Amino acid sequence: MEWEAVIGLEVHAQLNTKSKIFSGSATNYGAMPNTQICDIDIGLPGVLPVLNMEAVHKAITFGVAIGAQINDQSVFARKNYFYPDLPKGYQISQFELPIVGVGHLDITLEDGRSRRIGVTRAHLEEDAGKSLHEDFQGLSGIDLNRAGIPLLEIVSEPDIRTAKEAVAYLKTLHNLVRYINICDGNMQEGSFRCDANVSVRPKGQEKFGTRTETKNLNSFRFVERAINYEIERQIEVIESGGVIMQETRLFNADTNETKMMRSKEDANDYRYFPDPDLLPVRVTAEQIRQIKSTLPELPAEKQQRFVDDLHLSTDTATTLVSNKALADYFETGLKAAPEHGQLVANWVIGELLGALNKASLDITQCPIPAEHIGTLVARIIDKTISTKIAKTVFETMFNGEGTPDEIIEAKGLKQVTDTAEIEKMVDEIITQFPEQLADYRSGKDKLFGFFVGQAMKASKGKANPAQLNEILKTKLQN
Repeated sequence: MEWEAVIGLEVHAQLNTKSKIFSGSATNYGAMPNTQICDIDIGLPGVLPVLNMEAVHKAITFGVAIGAQINDQSVFARKNYFYPDLPKGYQISQFELPIVGVGHLDITLEDGRSRRIGVTRAHLEEDAGKSLHEDFQGLSGIDLNRAGIPLLEIVSEPDIRTAKEAVAYLKTLHNLVRYINICDGNMQEGSFRCDANVSVRPKGQEKFGTRTETKNLNSFRFVERAINYEIERQIEVIESGGVIMQETRLFNADTNETKMMRSKEDANDYRYFPDPDLLPVRVTAEQIRQIKSTLPELPAEKQQRFVDDLHLSTDTATTLVSNKALADYFETGLKAAPEHGQLVANWVIGELLGALNKASLDITQCPIPAEHIGTLVARIIDKTISTKIAKTVFETMFNGEGTPDEIIEAKGLKQVTDTAEIEKMVDEIITQFPEQLADYRSGKDKLFGFFVGQAMKASKGKANPAQLNEILKTKLQN
């Protein structure tokens, strides 16, 4: 039997507000345990939550960016369940009336095909604390710094069919939340994490199978591996005569397996009810219009502009906009060579990303300021240096030894463009290699490359290649 997977993703994006969603406590990552909490965060009796309106603004921004319905009224609810690191015994979330309704996200697959993935909803909620086990023998420590951190939970429709589609969706979403500046997207710090709902069914069947939920996946690689494992596991269970149980599972990155954590709760198990301490949130059409007017250029729009205005290839534009920091770097560098977008892009994507990858750095850690890449390209264009010499200058810049102009001047790398000087050098080389000259003139045309190499060696790579080739052709034929 041929099987088909049905996948839906729930993504928790930590909103980059300075304070928590219902208190004034700080949200800085890496603080000492329990130093960023207050009476509200630890759920002391009689305290009242106060909604952080910046979190609301960021949620609406996301909704507008994905073309979603923004509900004019949304309600916070208490979601009741026991976590040892959730002091109140319930989580403040949204249930029946979320702030963001139905929208969509368009993704591009590896083969170039586009797919539209539906977004069911996006709702605001608070994060729980964290249990710590490594540093305690027979005990667990509780760090409540994360308790109350604002989250936007983004729930997709079950429109995804493969692990690779899931990764494409996640990468697109990850890129978007950084472009609109609502989340830093740092997966290692838990700012962007995913729960994967997976089921399988016979191909062609409309009815969904029983799903499992794999929790807290915090890398694209883990998402792909966890989903692929879960698909294979479910098919094997069913084909062996077993039954898939609705349950929550955890992924073990060392074994590439998912393991059962607990039976999966349904919504009614959480006993949702409106939080009596928080008024409904009302959003006006004017608020939505104002947010829409301040929305930055989105990745798809930027990609199209790069293709239309800068005449970049689609592949080049796609690579550049896949990372906001990379796109910003490119555009800054472009200011020094505005008419040569493709050449600047080639240096950024080729030489720069290659060097960063080799040094295990990302674009935010780049030792070369973007302006200097643009200047380097400008010096190639104005024939101050050749492309070959430019690579030497680039390596020197990467090592932090100055600007392009400083390096060119200090190392004497300016291109030789004086015709008389090049002719003199060519004459000397022809004199040095009479046998090769005779062979070339007798029809061995491949020896032209030999003379070019000798000339470039003599000029230490500084001779203008176009001029050198032209002069060589003339001299060798005489």
